[in-house]
Amino acid sequence: MAKVDNLDLKILSELSDDAAISIPKLSKKIDVNTSVVYSRIKRLLKRKMIERYTIEINDKELGYTVKSFTGINIDSKQRDSVINGLFEINGVREISEVTGRFDILVTMHAKNLAEMHRLISEGIGKIQGIIGSESFVEMKRRKKQTPYMVD
Repeated sequence: MAKVDNLDLKILSELSDDAAISIPKLSKKIDVNTSVVYSRIKRLLKRKMIERYTIEINDKELGYTVKSFTGINIDSKQRDSVINGLFEINGVREISEVTGRFDILVTMHAKNLAEMHRLISEGIGKIQGIIGSESFVEMKRRKKQTPYMVD
């Protein structure tokens, strides 16, 4: 595991909140010299602490108003075909293999509840190798602004 200090954590936290922030603005925000921030970011990239810069899309503005998490139990012999089948469903965004009462946790987005019902019943429900599933519709989301602990 790569060693990081509080300055690295501050930079990572600020970038995770706004990856498009300019280095001069970031420097001013965390009260550190611009050249130091630039070299730290360069080092974090080189050490693969920052894998890539990305955007966060507002799904609701695109009409995707329903988000669900579906826990799925599968026949382990069919793991790959189940995962491939799940990725063929249009609303599936992310699949995580997890511990606990489910084998897989699937994140899906749909435009409305009727569409989500169709994705689950006609999409997930028809994949060979799925033993059972339970879906949870997101009611409200809260997000921690600074994801990394800074002393």
